[in-house]
Amino acid sequence: MDSKEVLEIYMKEFAQHLSRLREQKFKTMDNIATNSSYDASNYNKYEKGKGNPTLETILKIASLLEIPPKELFNFDFDIRKHRIKM
Repeated sequence: MDSKEVLEIYMKEFAQHLSRLREQKFKTMDNIATNSSYDASNYNKYEKGKGNPTLETILKIASLLEIPPKELFNFDFDIRKHRIKM
């Protein structure tokens, strides 16, 4: 697979994991806007797998969810199955 294909798959998995984490803290997307100053529409693009967050954004999301940043990446992704052709 080329790197763009793998990135698309990874972003989808990341989005699903991010959604689960948000549901534990805020239940609904509307609660993000109500309970924080974080822009819910901006956050929403990551849950839809449409955005590629920067490290700064990762830190902001972790702060919003009150979790260590590494927890955002604590999901299964088989890199052997989705190997990038070099």
